[in-house]
Amino acid sequence: MGPEKQLTRAQIKRRNRSNIYRMVLDGHGVSRQDIARALELSLPTVQNNLTDLIEEGLVQKTGFLGDTGGRKAYTYGIVPDARTAIGFDITRHHITAVAVDLKGEIMGRIRIRHDFEMSDLYMRRLGEIVKELLEESGIKRESVLGVGIGIPGLTTEDNREIFYGRILDFEGADCADFSKYIPFRTALFNDAKAAAFAEFHSHPEMKSAFYIMLSNNVGGAVIIDGQVWRGGNLCAAEIGHLTLDPLGPVCYCGQRGCMDIYCAATVLDSQYGDNLENFFVHLKGKEKKAVSLWNTYLDYLARAINTVRLLFDCPIILGGYVGAYMNEYIEELRRRVEELDSFHNPPSEVRCCEYRREAIAAGAALHFITEYIDTV
Repeated sequence: MGPEKQLTRAQIKRRNRSNIYRMVLDGHGVSRQDIARALELSLPTVQNNLTDLIEEGLVQKTGFLGDTGGRKAYTYGIVPDARTAIGFDITRHHITAVAVDLKGEIMGRIRIRHDFEMSDLYMRRLGEIVKELLEESGIKRESVLGVGIGIPGLTTEDNREIFYGRILDFEGADCADFSKYIPFRTALFNDAKAAAFAEFHSHPEMKSAFYIMLSNNVGGAVIIDGQVWRGGNLCAAEIGHLTLDPLGPVCYCGQRGCMDIYCAATVLDSQYGDNLENFFVHLKGKEKKAVSLWNTYLDYLARAINTVRLLFDCPIILGGYVGAYMNEYIEELRRRVEELDSFHNPPSEVRCCEYRREAIAAGAALHFITEYIDTV
């Protein structure tokens, strides 16, 4: 008995609806005929599902096909803002928030300087930012699926509690603390995992890779078969604590010579007014100090990348604050990685991220978007 026979009528109906919605979501104006042909469904089945989705406010007619020799055929697209989600990126000195739609497009953003503290005042400010973002972006409150909060720490499997949070000293904090003034469902996400999720959401064809976040702290995420793999103890891919020099300085984690010490963005910008863009301006101008800093930085980064390639044998994506500037320097980094590679794997597998702005906040929001799409 084939798998089709094992499905109930209700399951087949639900699968058809889901597949039709996903095709409309992924397409740029598709017709009934396009859907029927691609999914091998009858036109009445397609039409009935489209009618239901239109009535629910999830799909809309977007135009007509060209000359078909008969009646004009409508094209269909989703209503992007039928559902939305909000994401935060919480760091030591800043709060960033974005709103995203069903296509993963950013509808609005707010970024302010605000020192982190586990206080009622800080949590109240998060609630105010949510309200401001909805108003500025023209988002209806009833469309909001939830609020994802990206943090420099590790969270429990249910994304409710922070079990490792030494950077901001907030171990043990949970969703209830952060959502006190947020009138929506909330979840906590590791910053690197959230950024990787945003990157892979925009490139679903890339099934497996290792994402390295080079921000004020160094983090990582391993993607296997399109899913973030968190590991048995939820600590997978924490490359910031890969030992690069056992005799090096002490890391905030208590160990010596961690990658975080050598490859965090602060290594570069701390001598340039805490302004990474300023560092790269001086690097472009070939200032001796900037060039020396950069060469040392690339050496350590290449060493870490080589270790990851030996373990995972997959593409490496460089993200975070530094990753956003890497395009101009990627060939030099690849050369250094190639010199360390015992197996002469293609250096082109080391790439720059494409999701360069607000990746952590967007990835935290996209959790709710993908969760919702899976239920349509």
